[in-house]
Amino acid sequence: MNAPSYGQRTARLLQLLRTSTETDCDAAWIIKPENRRYLSGFTAEDTQLTESSGALLISDNDRWLVTDSRYTLAAESEAPSFSVYTVKKNFVEDIPDFTHHLSFSHLGFEEDYLTWDLHRKTAEKLAELSPPVTLTPLKGMVDHMREIKEVWEIEALEKAADMISKILDEVIGDLKPGVTEKNVAWQIECLAREAGAEGLSFPSIVASGPNSALPHAVPSNRKIQPREPIILDVGVRLNGYCSDITRTVFLGEPDDAFKNIYRTVLHAQRSALGQINPSVQSTLVDAIARNIIADAGFGAYFGHGLGHGVGLATHEGPRLGPGKAIQLQIGNVFTVEPGIYLPGKGGVRLEEMVVLEAEGPRILTKNGQFYDF
Repeated sequence: MNAPSYGQRTARLLQLLRTSTETDCDAAWIIKPENRRYLSGFTAEDTQLTESSGALLISDNDRWLVTDSRYTLAAESEAPSFSVYTVKKNFVEDIPDFTHHLSFSHLGFEEDYLTWDLHRKTAEKLAELSPPVTLTPLKGMVDHMREIKEVWEIEALEKAADMISKILDEVIGDLKPGVTEKNVAWQIECLAREAGAEGLSFPSIVASGPNSALPHAVPSNRKIQPREPIILDVGVRLNGYCSDITRTVFLGEPDDAFKNIYRTVLHAQRSALGQINPSVQSTLVDAIARNIIADAGFGAYFGHGLGHGVGLATHEGPRLGPGKAIQLQIGNVFTVEPGIYLPGKGGVRLEEMVVLEAEGPRILTKNGQFYDF
């Protein structure tokens, strides 16, 4: 697997800054962990939104990684193409020190990630510089760059998908009536660690019976029962890249109502997959699955979008839904996951992770647990 060229990525970002008609920036301030890693190779994660492990400052002549003493050595090792500045007080108070020789007037920031408090404090400090610097939204520029995966990224995502597919096979094979949702979730996490994953992509969803009507149910002490739907929505992170897969299984034969729901969801998913190509828009793919579910009488019970991008984050662009139309492109990696959820009764969701190639979508998730009802 080839290493990424961080120099090429930062050069591309600067080119976009120069040519963009949506934003007026001559430098970028990057704090979102996924974007920071994408542009520099610095792998540290933020423990919470108000605690940053570092920031990138990228302009035509400078590449700075600003961090604190906890991460200095890691930053120097992982991001050799960046000059590392270790803050003496904190990011805001040190701005005059690490910007005194830099030349930019409009600093782009990640408006979907920056807290109002940090924005206010940073804007005030930048305004005190001579000449002053103003903050300008980046309009998701780096996030959009990440939507088209490089060849080595697709290989990394495929390895993560292979790992979770094998784990899910084992978990489904071990399912028995009486085991709790929490027990199953713990088994998934243990198997992921044993397989060499850095961790889970997201907290595992294990939802049985009426709990499966909650699309993002939290595993509980409820014991799994025969013949009821069991949604398993799981993923691992491997070498920084995520995977995401969902299967709905039954211990024993479900009743006719859930057989019909399962058939409908599977038909919606396969129909959508069959129409995906590099010239189609996301809203059309979503509509294909949504119309099938609506025609079966379940339109009110499919409330989320059809899918989302997967990469360094579990949920990123492109997003497949009924809202904004997005042109799908070769190199996009995303999920296709229709579902039907009946309150108080249960639900069915089926999810594949695919990469869009010239010939169409190639499914990366390999678990073969499907029913021919």
